[in-house]
Amino acid sequence: MNYAVIMAGGTGKRLWPLSRKKRPKQILKILQGQTLLNQCCERLASMFDKRNMIILTNADYADIVRETSPCVMNQNVIPEPAVRDTAGAIGLAASILTKYDSDATMAVVAADHVIEPAEKFQAVMQDALTYVNDNPQCLVTFGIKPTFPNTQLGYFKCSSPSNYPNCKNKIFKVESFREKPDTATAEKYLADGNYLWNSGMFVWKARTILQKLDEFLPESTRPLQNIRAAWDGPNQNIALKEWFLKLPKISIDFAVMEKAENVHALMLDCRWLDLGSFAALADIIKSDENKNVVVADRSEILDCKNSFFITEENKHLIAAIGLKDIIVAHTADATLICHADQAHRLKELLELIEKHEGEKFL
Repeated sequence: MNYAVIMAGGTGKRLWPLSRKKRPKQILKILQGQTLLNQCCERLASMFDKRNMIILTNADYADIVRETSPCVMNQNVIPEPAVRDTAGAIGLAASILTKYDSDATMAVVAADHVIEPAEKFQAVMQDALTYVNDNPQCLVTFGIKPTFPNTQLGYFKCSSPSNYPNCKNKIFKVESFREKPDTATAEKYLADGNYLWNSGMFVWKARTILQKLDEFLPESTRPLQNIRAAWDGPNQNIALKEWFLKLPKISIDFAVMEKAENVHALMLDCRWLDLGSFAALADIIKSDENKNVVVADRSEILDCKNSFFITEENKHLIAAIGLKDIIVAHTADATLICHADQAHRLKELLELIEKHEGEKFL
């Protein structure tokens, strides 16, 4: 049976103060009143039974994710007691699924991606499910056709595109994975035409990814087996808290994908964005005539250019005069004001806030 596993554990520090430790970016209502998580669920709803949709999230987010995700059953929101990156989260989901369905096929997607139009994504996803169900030893990933020399994303190199029965899209062989490149290298990748952006989305058999984790990350085997054995029993939560912490903190790309054989890819030729910063909002939210991005019920913006004004406070008025290349992000208890070219220093700012204020504003 096919299952959708939605990764929703990221904090989104680069969107502070809108996103916090207990209020992640994927539940922010900044996309025409919708959350990224709900948009993700809606893309999947026509392809997967509601009972087969799972959300993996940080334990601190579990309650709010349940409250804001009507597309997913409450018991299918699985809290991770610690951050163990994607290898641990995927291993957890695969371990649980194989306990009840030894032939489970997992589609792993991220909750913080903007993908438009949904129909293109659904067509490619359906092909990936078809291919994996016919070729259970294969690992399938999704590549995004690059539109510019992006230095903030990983890439992989593809070759040997081929048609496959009952699939509308070509299946590629993945030759190698490449880390975030410098500008010159990214320009070469773009000109080459055989490199795709690494989307961090996958399809595979749950049992196959567990075999690969056992082979390439053997220190994960015992913790995952113990969690699986205790799952749905009286010691489920105790075992999860004890053994999940023992999993290595590593991405699935480093742990498995860069080492495995039988890795294939499908290309997503559509609008795709990993919403990880304020600058990314300019790509998905229509700006005004002066290229200001305004997300606010009430605002008066006078002679401002290339700036961001964002709040979820319905009764709050944002007013600004004569600003250029400025970010203003307002919440009930904290407001960020910074020059757009200094937004990369948010981590540094949050360390300063924690030093002086503790975790109250984090």
